[in-house]
Amino acid sequence: MADHGPLRALDERLGRAVAASAVPSWLAQFFADLGNASVALPVLLVVIGWAVWRGYRSDPATGPARRWLPPLAAALALAAVPALVVPLKLWLARPGPPRMAGGAHDGFYPSGHGATAAVAYGVAALLLTHDRRRTGRPAAGRLPLAAGVALLNAGVGIGLVRQGYHWPLDVLGSWCLAGVLLAVWCAVCDRRPDDRNTQPDHGRGPDPGPGPGAGPDPRPGTEPRPDRDSQPGPDSSRSSRDVGPGQEPGTPVP
Repeated sequence: MADHGPLRALDERLGRAVAASAVPSWLAQFFADLGNASVALPVLLVVIGWAVWRGYRSDPATGPARRWLPPLAAALALAAVPALVVPLKLWLARPGPPRMAGGAHDGFYPSGHGATAAVAYGVAALLLTHDRRRTGRPAAGRLPLAAGVALLNAGVGIGLVRQGYHWPLDVLGSWCLAGVLLAVWCAVCDRRPDDRNTQPDHGRGPDPGPGPGAGPDPRPGTEPRPDRDSQPGPDSSRSSRDVGPGQEPGTPVP
């Protein structure tokens, strides 16, 4: 993007073709406006409020850190968009399409509208499905929601190029930046409850059981009980005591 190479020339040729395509101007403008912060920010704030209410309603005893971390991280992800996009635009200083010539913009790569839409609607979808992913519950409705967000952002990108606000690679670069921010959000917020409590047991093998031929393991304070058959019973002592001279054991005494 910083030099006039073949990729940049191909990108501008593709952008001019999309701008002259048969995509309705009103539809392209509608999707391009979805990348405005005045539209994307209220949508994300509504989802953030819902996520906070949902977290408190599902478990009032949950600590404030766990309840507030995902919404707060979502707001910080959207706030990071201008903090990253503006320096990149000033550094690369790529000129915009002919429609934007002579404007007040100093650079067009990456697209701020594209990054705003991708981060705001993407992190909103992640918040809506956060509990199911964190607890490992079935992913009901996650695939249609992800597909809807992807189609919406594709519409925003096409609208920006069709209306002559950006080149195609401006939009692609903004999607790459948004992907990094969304990945960081997932790494911070999508931990399961037992992730921090589970610690691997290194260096300890399985407990070897008693080897062959080992005797019983008596408990402390107890002694092994003798075998009942090995002790003489009362009848045996009596019979041996009553045996007279010349009589066999077991012979009744007269």
